[in-house]
Amino acid sequence: MEDDGRYRDGRSDFIRGAKDIAKVAKKQVGKKMGRGADKMADEYTKRSYKRFEEEEDDDDYGGAPGNDAGYHRNDSRPANDEDEDAAGHSDSTEGHDEDDEIYEGEYQGIPRADSGGKAGGADAMGTGPAQPFRDLSAYEAERRKDQEELAQQYETILQECGHGRFQWTLYFVLGLALMADGVEIFVVGFVLPSAEKDMCLSEPNKGMLGLIVYLGMMVGAFVWGGLADRIGRRQTLLISLSINSVAAFFSSFVQGYSSFLFCRLASGVGIGGSIPIVFSYYSEFLAQEKRGEHLSWLCMFWMIGGIYASAMAWAIIPHYGWSFQMGSAYQFHSWRVFVLVCALPSVAAISALTTMPESPRFFLENGKHDEAWMILKQVHDTNMRAKGYPERVFSVTTIKTVKQMDELVDMGESTAWHQKWRMRLSALFHQVRGNFLAIFSPEYRRTTYMMMAVWFSMSFSYYGLTVWFPDMIKYLQKQEYASRTKTFTKEHVEHVTFNFTLENQVHRQGQYFNDKFMNLKMKSMVFEDSLFEECYFEDITSSNTFFKNCTFIATLFYNTDLFKYRLINSRLINSTFLHNKEGCLLSDVSDDNNAYMVYFVSFLGTLAVLPGNIVSALLMDKIGRLRMLAGSSVISCISCFFLSFGNSESAMIALLCLFGGISIASWNALDVLTVELYPSDKRTTAFGFLNALCKLAAVLGISIFTSFVGITKAVPILFASGALAAGSFLALKLPETRGQVLQ
Repeated sequence: MEDDGRYRDGRSDFIRGAKDIAKVAKKQVGKKMGRGADKMADEYTKRSYKRFEEEEDDDDYGGAPGNDAGYHRNDSRPANDEDEDAAGHSDSTEGHDEDDEIYEGEYQGIPRADSGGKAGGADAMGTGPAQPFRDLSAYEAERRKDQEELAQQYETILQECGHGRFQWTLYFVLGLALMADGVEIFVVGFVLPSAEKDMCLSEPNKGMLGLIVYLGMMVGAFVWGGLADRIGRRQTLLISLSINSVAAFFSSFVQGYSSFLFCRLASGVGIGGSIPIVFSYYSEFLAQEKRGEHLSWLCMFWMIGGIYASAMAWAIIPHYGWSFQMGSAYQFHSWRVFVLVCALPSVAAISALTTMPESPRFFLENGKHDEAWMILKQVHDTNMRAKGYPERVFSVTTIKTVKQMDELVDMGESTAWHQKWRMRLSALFHQVRGNFLAIFSPEYRRTTYMMMAVWFSMSFSYYGLTVWFPDMIKYLQKQEYASRTKTFTKEHVEHVTFNFTLENQVHRQGQYFNDKFMNLKMKSMVFEDSLFEECYFEDITSSNTFFKNCTFIATLFYNTDLFKYRLINSRLINSTFLHNKEGCLLSDVSDDNNAYMVYFVSFLGTLAVLPGNIVSALLMDKIGRLRMLAGSSVISCISCFFLSFGNSESAMIALLCLFGGISIASWNALDVLTVELYPSDKRTTAFGFLNALCKLAAVLGISIFTSFVGITKAVPILFASGALAAGSFLALKLPETRGQVLQ
């Protein structure tokens, strides 16, 4: 009997082992057959977790239906269907390798997507061949329904996650990126007075250098905004900030005008993506009742960037002793140190951003359920621990994902790498292009055109006036300086040694015999129709000094910067130049008071927006976006008329501060409105396009307004007032988004 029992037990073990081997073989055959189909239908988050259940059943660990540990089990089918299901299942989803390792999400307890996600899993394989023949309009309608359901559910999830430490951490991280954008606007304007001497810039070159940053930011906003909707907010922002940092670093060291111009253009292209991405990124972590207020608080970092740039320029640029040079070929002056320091906010933003996650809303819009769930759980747990409730559990088990429209093509292993990259880039280009065209579809066309008009009018008037203000102040300073010019006519000077500073003088028809000009500085000196005979010039440093229609006889120039271009229509007879100071050297003879005034005015102008920022943040969710935008534009329009009374430096500075403090509220409202008017899968594309249009309007406004400096104030004031009035009127035609969930 014992032998018979052992025989039956051994036979049972043998049969059970054979069945197990047959099951495994059948599963492996089914996986290989289904792997090709799964690759075509590989929607990242629409996975089926049945394999994990099947493996449990195979090991006699069958569990009761439920959602324990975050899992959704489905035991409604008969047990004898297990093998057929296993044969049709594949492990080609991301997270499995060829050795059939356990998927990371299963190990961590991530809940599966809802029924909408199942459509992309095993069920989709049966309908795979019919996909190309499906009605596109029906597919889009189904996708839109998914987006509407996701918007409502996502708002509920953000309510559960709360607002706390995570959002404030992200606030400061993204604030650094926005600060870098504010710094970029001021860099060229601050270094231009010094760089024009260092590089011998002509007036057209100076004008181009002033506008090149806006042109770069225009391109960057459009490109990075479109890419952020396809490859992610965080990744795109990291790339754009990296380009800005590298280009800013090299622009500090390059010597030629062309190379410096190219570096500033590249720097502008990089930083152009910060505004559209930062606001879209941050808004997708904010609940509805917090969104308007905290996006307005985020705008304060643009002001901080302006203050940082002004303070660093004030502290660094006038210190010419920081300069060094290597012969006459390489010169590194203090303004280059300032350019280098201005890249620090961008570098800091990159370092901080590497610690932050991607937007979960972006993941859900692209079908990545598991990644979004993990990030939202991180937000919830971080906030709950900070509030003293670490025991609270993230109760969300299922998040809606949006049905994907993209078709993945298996290029095969034999395809060359460059062909793969070309196909991927081509697909990415068509996706971005399709997104851009979508914001002009009938559904969004009216909104887009209205927003274009408001953005253009606001930017045209704001940037035009803010650049016109400093130019007007410089013009008033020049007028006041010119009023103190001393004029000397027909003076006769012999055997005199000049070793003191000569400044703001005009000498006409003078005669100088055997005179010495040694170790002195010439500031704004003009000699007209004068004669210099047997004179000696040594160690001369000049600024804005010219000799017009003069004659030099037997005169020696030793170690001076009196280049021939300073001698206008002058004659040189038996005269000699020895050891000239070559190149356009940056000297310390510039008007330091004027430089300090420019930095101080910019500092006050950016600081003046602080009250407007605070008011707009506190009232944005109370009075609404449209009232804030239209009301601020109307008050800004009225304040423009007071510019007619600004005939002094102090008056112009006060009006600059008034205009900046009022107009910032309309900018904050416009940023919030742009974020909320477009859906998540088109948000940064639309924001980037509108921001690019903003920079184009800035270039036009600056070019038009500055051309009237010293001619008339009426035309710039009329243009700015008209643009602001039109913008405030059109703003009232836009839909109000206060109290709505994020589309």
